[in-house]
Amino acid sequence: MTLETILPPERVLFDVPGGSKKRVLEFFSTFIAQNIPSLDSQEVFSRLIGRERLGSTGIGNGVAIPHARSPHCTSPIAGFLKLSEAIDFDAIDGDPVDLVFVLLVPEEADDTHLSLLGQVATIMNDANTRQQLRKAGSQRELLELITAKIREQSST
Repeated sequence: MTLETILPPERVLFDVPGGSKKRVLEFFSTFIAQNIPSLDSQEVFSRLIGRERLGSTGIGNGVAIPHARSPHCTSPIAGFLKLSEAIDFDAIDGDPVDLVFVLLVPEEADDTHLSLLGQVATIMNDANTRQQLRKAGSQRELLELITAKIREQSST
């Protein structure tokens, strides 16, 4: 299972309004429920917010990787959001977040979940990658960049 197979072009979102961590998670929950009828936006939001209460998924350098398990999720789902402005995400370094990679996985997907989180972290920990993603001027450019980075990472 690779990130490329679970991150279709329509889930790479450019210039998403931020506002707050809660608003971004609500936005994604509504968006994903509209795309995948088996998912309920309130349930997705509740699971993502529940995970945040355990500790922020803001990993530093302006990046957050909110993730959760869902009983209504039959296979892993990813979304990538480039926010229009950075928001406070209670990140470990205190920096505001503008790059958000969301993962939803089935309730029982232990190894897959960890593997996908590892892939995302590897990609997003690269300063050059973050800089390129922030410079993207359109959804298409953002999609091409993130896809190229995922392919690079999965070929190593």
